[in-house]
Amino acid sequence: MMSLFDDEQIMKTYWKDMENTLAHKKDRETAEKLIKNGKMSLEDIADCVLPLSLDELKGIEAELMQMA
Repeated sequence: MMSLFDDEQIMKTYWKDMENTLAHKKDRETAEKLIKNGKMSLEDIADCVLPLSLDELKGIEAELMQMA
């Protein structure tokens, strides 16, 4: 019985982590599109894509600049 409960908790934790990972990926993709568009400052993008910090956005911008 204890093993079943543990497996259930593990699966719930796993799925929650997967949801968070997917949400972060979508936020990052949105930020990349906005940065590439070039019409908004990083500060404005940070206000729109709340889970990403200004430092993260600066890192994304640097990555995009290297790829260009």
